[in-house]
Amino acid sequence: MTDLWGGLYAAARLLITLDPDLIEIALRSLRVTLSALAIACVIALPLAALLAVRRFRLRRATIAILNALMGLPPVVVGLVVYVLLSRAGPLGVLGLLFTPTAMIIAQVIIIVPLVASIAHQSLRELWAEYHDLLISLDTTQRQRIATLLWDGRRSLLTAALAGFGRAIGEVGAIMVVGGNIDHATRVMTTAIALETGKGNFALALGLGFVLIALAIAVNLAIHWLSRTERGQQW
Repeated sequence: MTDLWGGLYAAARLLITLDPDLIEIALRSLRVTLSALAIACVIALPLAALLAVRRFRLRRATIAILNALMGLPPVVVGLVVYVLLSRAGPLGVLGLLFTPTAMIIAQVIIIVPLVASIAHQSLRELWAEYHDLLISLDTTQRQRIATLLWDGRRSLLTAALAGFGRAIGEVGAIMVVGGNIDHATRVMTTAIALETGKGNFALALGLGFVLIALAIAVNLAIHWLSRTERGQQW
């Protein structure tokens, strides 16, 4: 119990004094996660709109696959990316293994199905409302997709924030493809695992507090954007 309180005190001191190591790791985590989220949204949101607007033979199968991939084990994603980027892999010549770029690639693969599935649920309902109007205006498929993405931007932002929450807490895939290299690929989740194993509870708890604060901020943002509280009702 004494070690716990001592760790909490030391962690609070690191946060108050803005410890350089803690700030470096936290900023790297945000840079990697936000980069992955931006790329994932560019892929997932138009795909979700296309699945809502267009009917084709493999549409149901595509939606089912996206929903299934939401539960894809991150460590398996890390293994696949590792094999692709290793020296013996097809992309080994790029030299991306154990770099932040490899971590971003892994996170993109993990969160694209999540963002696409959540966004598709919202855009499908929006398409049901806009269908007759957009058809009567003889709009093109690109115009329909653009309209859905713009008018559904609030729910799409909620989907993006859900992807951010999934990515910021990822450790398995990041550890495999990033290697947890100090001053290079060490992020909050991998640093917490390492510092806990070393018995350095101060830095581990400090990073844990930052991670919890980010998770709470994301959840509050989702709550506010989705307008779940209206007046006196939830």
